[in-house]
Amino acid sequence: MPAHVIINRGRVGDRAPFMIRGAEVTGAALASRLSAQTTIVGVPEPAANDDWTESLPAAADTLSELGCTLDAVMSRGDLPFVLSSTCSASLATLPVVHRHHPEVAVLYIDGHADFNTPQTGSGYLGGMVLSGACGLWETGYNGTLPVGQAAVIGSRDIDPGEANLMSEHGLRHLPPAAATPRAVREVIGERPVWIHVDWDVLDPGHIPADYVVPDGILPDQLRDIFAAIPPAQLCGVELAEFNAPEDSATAQSALEVLLGIVEPLTAAAA
Repeated sequence: MPAHVIINRGRVGDRAPFMIRGAEVTGAALASRLSAQTTIVGVPEPAANDDWTESLPAAADTLSELGCTLDAVMSRGDLPFVLSSTCSASLATLPVVHRHHPEVAVLYIDGHADFNTPQTGSGYLGGMVLSGACGLWETGYNGTLPVGQAAVIGSRDIDPGEANLMSEHGLRHLPPAAATPRAVREVIGERPVWIHVDWDVLDPGHIPADYVVPDGILPDQLRDIFAAIPPAQLCGVELAEFNAPEDSATAQSALEVLLGIVEPLTAAAA
């Protein structure tokens, strides 16, 4: 299956200055390794510390373009690799994935569950992504993914109200110690798999991210999980929150760690 790299350069609630750069350098590296066609979405804007009521409408053009681009790529039968600055891009991508693959298993790999709603949490758009994609609040992007088809992997910083919602709606959760290849295989079964990664899922010090949390997944652990997913079941990958350092050597070192982790996933595009 041919790969298609989608690089989202538009701001979708970014609060750190170099997240868009992280998406760009990762996308360029993956496109080179996969010899993949690349589509660039959005226009960069400065990061800002705003509330979801501001950042969501401000991202409307970017999110709409991203959803349409992904829809076209999946309609052609290509394997999408989506690179974005923040997890908020999934408000547009996950509904498209669910439409193309109604039985999809979504692995939401993140140091946070992102299952808050406007009634819980801090008001940060990136903290309400999965709940929005599952229709717990109105995003404007047709969130229809059944909660039972998603699993949060590696999360350990979960707000009390968010935890109550996870329990109430039956969201499956594998914390870092339980995130084994075998457990993930049991989650996905024989279904198509969409992988979403926020790099703060890793233990700090491996890949710079915006909201790092201690006691995370290790790079080899995550790579082993990816290696256990049958390439034929993979229907797409979304990588977000690489806060690329200004220092080029440091950024390149982190990028090599990132590319090593996702290398098993690129086999599906061979």
